[in-house]
Amino acid sequence: MVLNMQSGSNGGSEDDPEDFVDVWYSNLDEQFDKLRRMVQKYPYVAMDTEFPGVVARPIGEFRSTSDYQYQLLKCNVNLLKLIQLGITFYDERGDKPPGVSTFQFNFKFSLGEDMYAQDSIDMLTTAGIQFKRHEEEGIDVDQFAELLISSGLVLSDDITWITFASGYDFGYLIRLLTSRKLPDQELDFFELMSLYFPKVYDVKYLMKSCKNLKGGLQEVADSLELERVGTQHQAGSDSYLTGAAFFKMKQIFFDDSIDEEKYCGYLFGLGNSYTPNGNGCYSVTDSSQ
Repeated sequence: MVLNMQSGSNGGSEDDPEDFVDVWYSNLDEQFDKLRRMVQKYPYVAMDTEFPGVVARPIGEFRSTSDYQYQLLKCNVNLLKLIQLGITFYDERGDKPPGVSTFQFNFKFSLGEDMYAQDSIDMLTTAGIQFKRHEEEGIDVDQFAELLISSGLVLSDDITWITFASGYDFGYLIRLLTSRKLPDQELDFFELMSLYFPKVYDVKYLMKSCKNLKGGLQEVADSLELERVGTQHQAGSDSYLTGAAFFKMKQIFFDDSIDEEKYCGYLFGLGNSYTPNGNGCYSVTDSSQ
């Protein structure tokens, strides 16, 4: 298992690590060619997104806290646009490919035209998000969706996705992949999850079974004595750290074997889940009942 993290000097800027690459409209096809080859040997994909915050609250009656959380997620994802997606590749032992292992996709986003929460934009600006470049050189989400569908990353139970409190992350990806607004009901959302992302482990959900682990991603990484590479609140760096945390937790708390039925398909904060039912299909259940 390789969990040592060293900084380098290549990628989207002079300060980016050597195993990161920033992806814009101009190099999208080239990087997807690399990604398609990589996923064959490195089928564990750690993922994080950056998005423009929360701008709306649902109104009405809700049958549970998790129902409210899904309705909050749905109304904001349906209103807003994705800014960044970061993915980092690992094999089953937690080793990364040589050279570039983290891809940071930068989407078209305009501060002058698109909706956002100001506090989120301030945080992302401080983190180094280049909003002018996003407006001028950002990736078109429809083109990205076409490439993602054919990449081998989705619609495959050979791929294991690793995330941290990832309801919004997958909300944006499901909306992008379907070119539709998110469904009204959380159960229908999880049906789509089981189709596009059959195997998902949410590190925040796993933490329920890990003594003394608490807080956000950075606090968890500090507890596990993991060093961040790149900048916090940029999707590439956060995906890198999420993957490293997963494999360190798997080693320390789960004796290198995580029970798929108990932990796979659960997203922290939401009430439903989807788990293998033994015949190659997935059963969606409402775990809030």
